[in-house]
Amino acid sequence: MGAASRPAPVDSSRNPARRSPRTPAARGYAGALPIVPVRARGLTVEGADGRRYLDCLSGDGTLVLGHNHPVVLAAIRDALASDAPLNAPESATPVKEAFLSELLHTLPSDLADGARVRFCAPSGAQATQTALELVRSATGRTPVALCFYGGADPADAQLGTSAALFVDPLRGESDCGGDPDNSAVLAPDPWMRGLRYLAAARSIPLIADETRTGVARTGAFWAVDHSGITPDVMVLSRAVAAGLPLSVVVHRDSLDTEQPGTPAAPFRGNQLALAAGAATLAHVRTHGLATRAAALGARMLSQLDSLRAEFSCIRRVRGQGLMIDVEVRPPEADTTPEPSETAAPAAPATRLTSTPFHHSHHSLRAYPGAEAGRGLAVAVQRACLERGLIVGLDGPRADVLRLLPPLTITDEQAAAVLDRFADAVASVSHTPAAPDARSPFS
Repeated sequence: MGAASRPAPVDSSRNPARRSPRTPAARGYAGALPIVPVRARGLTVEGADGRRYLDCLSGDGTLVLGHNHPVVLAAIRDALASDAPLNAPESATPVKEAFLSELLHTLPSDLADGARVRFCAPSGAQATQTALELVRSATGRTPVALCFYGGADPADAQLGTSAALFVDPLRGESDCGGDPDNSAVLAPDPWMRGLRYLAAARSIPLIADETRTGVARTGAFWAVDHSGITPDVMVLSRAVAAGLPLSVVVHRDSLDTEQPGTPAAPFRGNQLALAAGAATLAHVRTHGLATRAAALGARMLSQLDSLRAEFSCIRRVRGQGLMIDVEVRPPEADTTPEPSETAAPAAPATRLTSTPFHHSHHSLRAYPGAEAGRGLAVAVQRACLERGLIVGLDGPRADVLRLLPPLTITDEQAAAVLDRFADAVASVSHTPAAPDARSPFS
């Protein structure tokens, strides 16, 4: 990132919505950065304005090794230099076999033994659809989506004759309509084990959606590893190929009942994505980055939670590994104290929801001063950006700051992230935020 090749500075502050005129208004990630990123390496992004930023969004969590990690770049270059076809959907290429070998190394052994792997169109949603079609074909029934919502004995669920149980290990964010306030907290281990027992007792396949939690993000290679359960089907995407488009469904061979000729996605043999994925999985596994994410994430959560004593606008700090949420709310908006959620959640005790699988959106649950909460979060996000820190804005009320640093973040970089975040909160905590404030990413 030498200064000699640096492009002419751009004052991005004068054009905070700098993006292509073709970009739609509805955007699910962070929209367009109010900078023009021209270089990136690891945690650092450099803009055309010459400034450097610590990127705690990591491509919406897809870049588990950070930007342009050397092992990923080397794998992609080697694949290009080999003159192999860039897309070979049905062929057992060396790159594909290397990816499969690394993937099977990471899976629970009783799933990896005899597992079948389906390469899907390159998105988590399409992988989910593939998994659902798989179990429908195998059972002739309709899957049911389950989520932890306050907890309860999974046996209380009215399952009927379901094709499968579909569960997102993230407490509250599955499509069945769970508690959106717990977006970065895993469902409790006893609940997950109860779900596994229930599925096995009723001979119903269990599908685990690992699109957001996989590849060591939560401090275990897969989120199901925390509870020690083995699902019958796993849906993998996002980080599985270091940000390149790839999605995978792993399932037991007993579910492999579809006939030859079943329509499939044409881009499922992307050799560059497979090469990047094999390199990423191997690096995370051999360098123990799941253990590293668990330890560093716990320290970061503890230090962020300690800020609650200093800044009353920080309502809750929660997360698992290097998936961290900080909810902010003006003190006058709600006087109800919020408990710390940095520790493991208690065993479930109330209820569980089950619905036929469908995609839905959480409705906004209003509280006094909800708009002010969003305005405060936007102000903190903007203050972070001014200090060279990129964080996300999340939650159904847009009052949650999300941190998804790469697993390669160093202790020194983590300290810098926390310092900048604390300084940003301090700078706005005593300044009323406009209710209609716009995110710097919009």
